[in-house]
Amino acid sequence: MAPSSGKLPETKTFFSRKARTLLWIDHIAGVPICLLLTLLRRLGDILRTAGPREAPRKIVFLKLAEQGSTVLAHEALSRAVARVGRDNVYFLVFEENRFIVDVLGLIPEANVLSVRSHSAWAMATSGISRILEIRRMGIDTCIDMEFFTRVSSAIAALTGARTRVGFHTYFGEGPYRGDLFTHRVLYNPHLHTSITFATLVAALDVDPAKLPTFDLLPRPSPPLPQFQPTADEEEAARRIIRDLGPKPGCRLVLLNANASDLLPLRKWEGENYVALARRILAEFPDAHVGFTGSPDEAAAIQALVASVGSDRCLCLAGKTTLRQLLVVYGLSEILVTNDSGPAHFAALTSVDVVALFGPETPLLFAAPSPRNHALWAGIVCSPCVNVLNNRQTACRDNVCMKRITVDQVFDTVSRIYRERASRPARLP
Repeated sequence: MAPSSGKLPETKTFFSRKARTLLWIDHIAGVPICLLLTLLRRLGDILRTAGPREAPRKIVFLKLAEQGSTVLAHEALSRAVARVGRDNVYFLVFEENRFIVDVLGLIPEANVLSVRSHSAWAMATSGISRILEIRRMGIDTCIDMEFFTRVSSAIAALTGARTRVGFHTYFGEGPYRGDLFTHRVLYNPHLHTSITFATLVAALDVDPAKLPTFDLLPRPSPPLPQFQPTADEEEAARRIIRDLGPKPGCRLVLLNANASDLLPLRKWEGENYVALARRILAEFPDAHVGFTGSPDEAAAIQALVASVGSDRCLCLAGKTTLRQLLVVYGLSEILVTNDSGPAHFAALTSVDVVALFGPETPLLFAAPSPRNHALWAGIVCSPCVNVLNNRQTACRDNVCMKRITVDQVFDTVSRIYRERASRPARLP
C-alpha cells in the first residue's frame, strides 16, 4: 500500500457519496419541509381543542444512522421497556444499522422497522412505507434520538404520534428543525450521550410547558449487557480463525484500521496500524494480530497485512458477518480501533477496547465500559465536530489523530496484554 501523503481531501469531497446525499437531503429538503410542517402544526393547534395528557402506551424510537450511538441508547430503550413493556417499544432504523438493535435484544425483532438506504429513491419509498405502518399501529409516542437532523423531526411529525420528544433549537444552539415536538428537550453538550438519550424518555414525565427546565439529576449509565453467543456460533468463529492458520494457544489482538464514511477525519493512518502490529508481534511471542474490516475493505486490509510481513498477522476483513465479528471479539484480548461503530459494539463483549478519538471527544461518546480505554490528544481545536454543527468541519488536516502516536497506543496495548496474560487464552 502506498504511503499516505498526510493530506486530507477538500471538505466538499471529504464525505462519501452516500453521506453527502444524506447531508444534502437534510439541508436542502429538510428546512422547507420542517417549516411547512411547523405551520401546519400551529394551524392544527388553533383548530384543535387540547385534551388531557395521556400516559404513553406504544413508543417508537427514531435513530436512523450510526451503530455506535445505538449502543449508547441502551438505557433509554431499557427505560421505555420498563415503562410500557417490550412488545410496545419499536425502533426505526436504516437497514444496515438494525444489527445492533437486534443484538441488544431489548425489543422483539418484529418491532425493529428498517428503512432501505442504498439510494435516495429506496430511502424515500421505504421511509414512507414505514411511516404509514407506524400510523396504522396507532403508536402514540415518538422519541427522536437524532441530533438536530431535520428529516427525523419531520418523520416524527408524520408518524401521527400525539406525544413527540426531541432536541429543540431554542436560541440558535443547533440547526433549525422547526417546532414539531410536544416535548422540546434542550441538548446539553456536557452530558455523556447515553445519559442524554435517557433524558428523552424521562421527559415524558415532565409537563411540556415547563421544558426545557428539567428538575432531574443525571445518573451514571448502568453497565452494557454482554453478548452471549451460542456454542455453535462460538465454534464457527473459532473455525474461521483456525482456517487462517494461527498457532495453537495464541492470543489474538485485533486492529480495525477503517473509519466511518460519515466522518473520515477519525481515521488513524494505515501505516500506524502496520507499525503497531509489528511491535506487538515482536514484543509478545504468543500474540497474533488480526486486521478486521468489511468485505469492500478486504483488498485494502489485505495490503496492510502484507505490509506487516508476518505469518502471525491475519486478515479477517470480509471473513465474518457482523454477528460473527462480535463472537470473534469475545475470543480476542484487545481491539484497537478508530472512534467508530466497532468501538461501541465491541463493548458488548469481553474484549478490551483501545479507542482512538480525535475530532470528537470520549467525554461524550466513549462506550460506558470498564474495558474501554480511550486515547485522545485533546488539542485546542478538538473536538471540532459536534451535534450542534451537524458534525461538519472546515478541517482538512486531522492533526488530532496524528498526535496519537504508535508509542502511546503500543504502551496502552502492552499494559492491557500483560494484565490479561494471567488468564487462559480464549483460542485453542
